[in-house]
Amino acid sequence: MRYRTFPNTDVRVSEVGFGTWTISTGWWGDKTDAEAVAMLRRALDEHGVTFFDAADAYGNGRAERQIAEAFRGRRDEIVIGTKVGYDIYDEEAQKARRGQQELPMRTDPAFLRFAVDKCLERLETDYIDVLQIHNAKMEHVRDAELWGTLRELQREGKIRAWGAAFGPAIGWLYESVELLEREPDINTIQMIWNVLEQHPGSAMIEAARRHAPNCCFNVRVTHASGMLEGKYTADTVFPENDHRRHRPRSWLVNGVQKVKTLDFLTREMTLGQAAIKWLLAEPLVVTTLPNVYDDEQLAEFAAASEKPDLTAAQLARVTELDETNFGVEEGPMSYKGAMTRERGANLDLQAARNPTGRPALQSAGAREN
Repeated sequence: MRYRTFPNTDVRVSEVGFGTWTISTGWWGDKTDAEAVAMLRRALDEHGVTFFDAADAYGNGRAERQIAEAFRGRRDEIVIGTKVGYDIYDEEAQKARRGQQELPMRTDPAFLRFAVDKCLERLETDYIDVLQIHNAKMEHVRDAELWGTLRELQREGKIRAWGAAFGPAIGWLYESVELLEREPDINTIQMIWNVLEQHPGSAMIEAARRHAPNCCFNVRVTHASGMLEGKYTADTVFPENDHRRHRPRSWLVNGVQKVKTLDFLTREMTLGQAAIKWLLAEPLVVTTLPNVYDDEQLAEFAAASEKPDLTAAQLARVTELDETNFGVEEGPMSYKGAMTRERGANLDLQAARNPTGRPALQSAGAREN
């Protein structure tokens, strides 16, 4: 395993991290707490994974409790990221919730401090390495008091780095761009980005280069909801409680066709590993968070860090394929979030474009060692 450091901090993380929503929410299959804890320990002890990403909303604190159980007495060996912003303490909202419906959000200073203290309690620690606002919307981006509260928590030592996670679906371009413009000392953004879904993530990276010199990215949905694992066929059927079951069939059929064009990446590694190496070719990416839901995947993805870097020719070929949508004709993607700038706003044309090439290495990138 190789490691990178969040710029302007001493937060050092593994290039491949572990996102705990797959083992705590039931959306990717059910795991007992004992199974989850054992997998977390294997990630660290057998594969060198040190970054564990959670949220208070994952299983209403279950993910954080699993991390605490897995690494009790070993706090200095791991880096913990968690997210706040949803009011998981609103019992009436919990009762009314259906499926993966979002809970009400609260980001006022008093609630944020309360939520962070509850995270610390569940994690059995006195500090959080990386705290992010969970699925931040434009109203949160423009709330200076919110970000001021995170800075205060950082000064108090309760958190070491802060930022925002954007989602839950691909999009949210101008939320991230405006946050980078308004809060240029932000430490990190969690975004969706992968070989098959490059926009708007690439534009977010361009905006960070321009406005936030010490902002790096931790990337989720690294394999396009499993498509880039290279194991789907047009006949794949997902379990009834699996969120992928609810996607249109065209997503599966078109995705399988696109993946066939990427065989050239698999000469020295699996497609799943190549998907991670493509992300790590970007110096502003500090860590990747593939969806891990069994030991075989854990071993495969963790091993990606030490695989050979993709060549310039391979990266260029991926860019060419992206320009033609990997040879597949389909309608435009439906995005959530702000994908156009408000009238009268300071339009950042460079960030708004859908980049077709990877920029040269920049000194603001996450340090590697």
